[in-house]
Formats: sequence, C-alpha cells, structure tokens
Amino acid sequence: MSIKSATPYFLLNGRTEQAIALYQRALGAKTESLQRFGDVDGSCPTAMRNRVMHAMLRVGNAVLMMSDGPEDVKLPEGGNVSVALDFETPAALRQSVEALAATGKVLERVFEAPWGALFGVVQDEFGIQWMVTSPLK
Repeated sequence: MSIKSATPYFLLNGRTEQAIALYQRALGAKTESLQRFGDVDGSCPTAMRNRVMHAMLRVGNAVLMMSDGPEDVKLPEGGNVSVALDFETPAALRQSVEALAATGKVLERVFEAPWGALFGVVQDEFGIQWMVTSPLK
C-alpha cells in the first residue's frame, strides 16, 4: 500500500466560517474550495442550506479540510488529534502561535526542544491542537 498523503478533516459544529477566518489570519491559509449543503442538495432543509458541507484550505504545502457537519449531530470539539505544523522561521511560528492563542490557549509554551528546534503546542478556540516547530535560526 502506498499512501500519498494524510489530510486532517475538522468537523466544526457550524463554526467552519469562523475557523476559516482564523486560519487565514493566523496561518496564512487560502481557501481553495467551499461548498454549502444547499449548493449540492437543493432539497436539503432550509436550516442546512448555508452550512458548510466541505471546505479545503491550503496552508503552505499542506491541506486542511473541514465541514460544519450535520445539523442534528453534536460532535466533540477537538478530539484526540493534533496537527503538526513545520514553520520555516521562528518568527513565523511565533506569529501563528500568538494569533491562534488570542482566542484559544497555549498548552506548551514555545521552547528550545532537545532535538534542536523550537517547539510548542497551542489549542485554538475550536478545540483543535496545533503542534508547532521551526528551526532555531
């Protein structure tokens, strides 16, 4: 078996548009596609029509996918998955951590890790944990 890539997929309980705005600001994400339930299924209930069925964001060379999820199912926030981001510079890492933590919280302050890089963990307002790393210089 050959796996080309693994892409995180966030189910955000109706908060996908807020998440997109945060990830654009904090991570420089670019929205590559966004479909609403009403775009795909004209017979869906009125309350579902404007909910995001699927969105794909580009973050550097990586892809994030997300959805508001079904209206009638309560999904847990965050879960037990962290997204690891590898930044080119310490300045870019610190800028993104600050932006994510502004409405979230720092779980592990950025520090010089024993493997010779900067490392930290931040949880955003949607419960998603971001493990960040960059070279020291």
